[in-house]
Amino acid sequence: MENIALIESFSEFKDDKLIDRVTLMAILEDVFRNALKKKYGSDDNFDIIINPDKGDMEIWRNRVVVADGEVEDENQEIALSEARKIEPDFEVGEDVSEEVKLIDLGRRAILALRQNLISKIHEHDNTNLYKQFKDLIGEIYTAEVHHVRPRVVILVDDEGNEIVLPKEKQIPSDFFRKGDNVRGIIESVELKGNKPQIIMSRTADKFLEKLFEQEIPEVFDGLIMIKNVVRIPGEKAKVAVDSYDDRIDPVGACVGMKGSRIHGIVRELGNENIDVINYTTNLPLYITRALSPAKVSSVKIDEEKKRAEVFLKLEEVSKAIGRGGHNIKLAGLLTGYELDVIREGIAEEEDDVELTEFSDEIDGWVIDEFAKIGLDTARSILNQDVADLVRRTDLEEETILEVIRILKEEFQD
Repeated sequence: MENIALIESFSEFKDDKLIDRVTLMAILEDVFRNALKKKYGSDDNFDIIINPDKGDMEIWRNRVVVADGEVEDENQEIALSEARKIEPDFEVGEDVSEEVKLIDLGRRAILALRQNLISKIHEHDNTNLYKQFKDLIGEIYTAEVHHVRPRVVILVDDEGNEIVLPKEKQIPSDFFRKGDNVRGIIESVELKGNKPQIIMSRTADKFLEKLFEQEIPEVFDGLIMIKNVVRIPGEKAKVAVDSYDDRIDPVGACVGMKGSRIHGIVRELGNENIDVINYTTNLPLYITRALSPAKVSSVKIDEEKKRAEVFLKLEEVSKAIGRGGHNIKLAGLLTGYELDVIREGIAEEEDDVELTEFSDEIDGWVIDEFAKIGLDTARSILNQDVADLVRRTDLEEETILEVIRILKEEFQD
């Protein structure tokens, strides 16, 4: 194989991989020098001239002429008689430059050289890809569904880069078909061997924050700041917003007229219920706002324990806790305080018992079902209508009636 033919085949990588000329020349020279080291023991006395654009290359071996019979290092020295075969007027002590053809390295060496080149170019591509996507971590990215598997969706971007969207990073209601465009944030880039694995997420809090930046001009321009975002993906989210400009209503600007601005975000997140609240450094007020739509009567804060007692009227308790306990959980995450609901309206002389006290007679999962709708004491359940309890919980009427029987016996005793 002639030098020029080999270089022409190598130069194809430049077009396929979009490697710049300087980088390709550096990779080529590195690969050739490794081949020379294996063949001659050292590459110190070789000059390599590469022009990948034209597809030509030259390798020159530099040696010093010594008298016949005095050659100690065949790679560094050449006998006078051998030198005069190149040029008849060479003398001892002069430098000789002799062109080395790739074919002189041997067929096996040439095949190894090509494989080494492919490996080096892939390594270069992977390094660049890793750096490129490392810089994109936390940013929204769009890619097309290439393959749907039970535990992961494989996406491909416009440049053919593979992106992984694991099942646990998908919103529960997500359903994808081949060819669908998917938006998410680049959550991480991990090296698997020498190949970077790019992980996308649609469940991260950061994804919702970035959607606000994309969809709401005032957020993008910095007029409105996202102070905190918490989510239960696909179910409910709370976003605290603030503005330095008193003329701007941050909540109104984010939600829009009749929810027009936030509608696209809600749709993107599988109809996730998003509460937008005004941020404040007034902690009791912040906790009160975080528990919206419930109306809080008062808040008692223990800063040392990072806990707060929230006092509510009985009819507001279920709103504060929310379906599945989502509202109070997110309010706690948003404010950074563990919130305890205290019910108002129960006479002090009227005894009550925590539902957990009946764990010997009532299954834990049943107690949890009542707690999800804000009913965690005996009287809070006894004050409810049975039909309403059936509607609001996942419990059968027979189970609810049995619980009521157990609770009534407690007070009869």
